[in-house]
Amino acid sequence: MIYESLDVFEFCLSQKITAPETGAVLTVFIPDNYKEIDPERKRPAVIICPGGCYEYTSVREAEPVALRFVALGMAAFVLNYSCSPAVYPTALQELAACVAAIRKKAGEWPIDAKQIAVCGFSAGAHLAASLGCLWNTPDAAQPDRSARPDALILSYPVITSGEFRHDGSFRALLGSDYETRLSEFSLENRVTGQTPPAFIWHTHDDDIVPMENSLLFASALRKNGVPFELHVYQPGGHGLSTATEETRDAKGEAVMPECENWMEMAVTWFVNNPNAGPRRW
Repeated sequence: MIYESLDVFEFCLSQKITAPETGAVLTVFIPDNYKEIDPERKRPAVIICPGGCYEYTSVREAEPVALRFVALGMAAFVLNYSCSPAVYPTALQELAACVAAIRKKAGEWPIDAKQIAVCGFSAGAHLAASLGCLWNTPDAAQPDRSARPDALILSYPVITSGEFRHDGSFRALLGSDYETRLSEFSLENRVTGQTPPAFIWHTHDDDIVPMENSLLFASALRKNGVPFELHVYQPGGHGLSTATEETRDAKGEAVMPECENWMEMAVTWFVNNPNAGPRRW
């Protein structure tokens, strides 16, 4: 196993990143290749963005998720991105630079440079979807389209800044710009035909980030001709993570066997999806 923690700014020195250095960390989980086990294997990769209202990054949506993805045949990275008091576009630039830098390292690491997904949870899913929508804008752009994820995996995502918004996430993301820029970050209005394909899951009973966030994003993808897969489970609240015992929360809750198959479905969708991968325009 290749396991290491990297300072994002040092790892991404060759990438475009203008936000101030804030101590963001990228943790690497890549299974080694061995001469007796498919020595030339190149694994699909996923960069995980934990949730936490843009105020912190939840440990429940970090290492346990990475280890589960590894068990399912992926290389995994956890990005502990900058949170409040850092504001937009700091975290977006960190994620964009990491996607580009990981793609560049594919020759050294046993990963497939054409299969790099970004997986986010709650506010972390807003970050992931932001890169999916804004990867080619000045705030996120990297040379040669290298910051564009090949797919998005969005877990109970914060999407809209409208009626169904999670207000705390937007206040932390925007700081003093909250009143003047809120509408810019309603991502259902930022989807284009160049947004990557998405796997989205939510629960009907989520009373923190309403499922309408996922429905709005899926509808926008549909209108723009972007392939997606959407799952809405009836039971379960917010913040389920893997929905297994490994991510039981401090109250002894967030274990939901009905929902725990989402990771297998997401990996199957990603690795077998002919639409996930580099786009040519």
